Amino acid sequence: MRINGVLNKAAWALVMTAGAASTQAAQKVCVFDILGASGDAFNMAKDYGLAMQKQGVTLELKAYTNEGVATEDFRAGQCDALLASAFRTRQFNTVSGAIDTLGSTTMIKNGKIDMAASYDVVRKVIQTYASPQAAKLMVQGNYEIGGIFPFGAAYPVINDRSITTVEALAGKKIAAFDHDKAQALMIQRVGGQPVSADISNFAAKFNNGSVDMIAAPSLAYKPLELQKGIGAKGGIARFPIMILTYQLVLNQAKFPAGFGEKSRNHWLGEFDRAMSMIKNADAGIPAAAWIDLPPENAQKYNLMLRESRLDIASKGIYDAQGLKVIKKVRCSMNAADAECTTKSEEG
Repeated sequence: MRINGVLNKAAWALVMTAGAASTQAAQKVCVFDILGASGDAFNMAKDYGLAMQKQGVTLELKAYTNEGVATEDFRAGQCDALLASAFRTRQFNTVSGAIDTLGSTTMIKNGKIDMAASYDVVRKVIQTYASPQAAKLMVQGNYEIGGIFPFGAAYPVINDRSITTVEALAGKKIAAFDHDKAQALMIQRVGGQPVSADISNFAAKFNNGSVDMIAAPSLAYKPLELQKGIGAKGGIARFPIMILTYQLVLNQAKFPAGFGEKSRNHWLGEFDRAMSMIKNADAGIPAAAWIDLPPENAQKYNLMLRESRLDIASKGIYDAQGLKVIKKVRCSMNAADAECTTKSEEG
């Protein structure tokens, strides 16, 4: 309002506020999605951007189909945040990265794998990390975890259905991501031959026969055309090696104080949406492609994963504190499990 041609104080404050908002730079987010800007992860990131606008933060999203490039651009400061798989984000926060470890979220009940309970473990861990009490665990150095959501169980995908036992893996070529040392160690433990790969080429190596096995979630089946590698003789073993997550890493200095907690709570609210995507992907795989392992092998293989996890943790590759949090969640859901009466488990 003008009084005698002069802006009064209230009107002047509004003009200055509007000017500041219009010139405020957006925070850039590197988003990895194998399908780029048309993929599910990028679509979730777009909705996240709209939600954070209401919190006074403007986000500019950049899609990447190469996860390594996205991670390095974030590290170089070209982006203020990174949304990628925990295999890549673990380097920025080892505690939250422990979710994606061998068998750490797998629940066995009555001798059978309970996938619903396994995903509940993941949900409860994400709830724990979204709570104010866990805020300090979500910060390591300059980096803060701004959210986690599930991307599905990683299943063994094989080109020969006769590979249904651990013993049958001896001598087989198995893809191992260069940036996750645990994968090669696990493969060597079962007598397999690790073959160097990354998320941009592991499916191609399987489809062209360069490797006999990969581990992948059902969400990757159609986009990566895994039916080509499976062919007439292969399949997908219904045994979760781990449950994969996507994680958002923030360069803490680039965001307002308290933003991380708001961001984590947003992604916690997206859990059921992510689960719907996973269930749809599971249902989209032809029934004939699934391989159900004998029930007696479930406990045996889960114990094998636990022993491998402990061994890898002793080498400093897995975070003991993060594994301890997950064990507490597992035991809160199944206190009768033998592991809950021992101190030999992680921490």
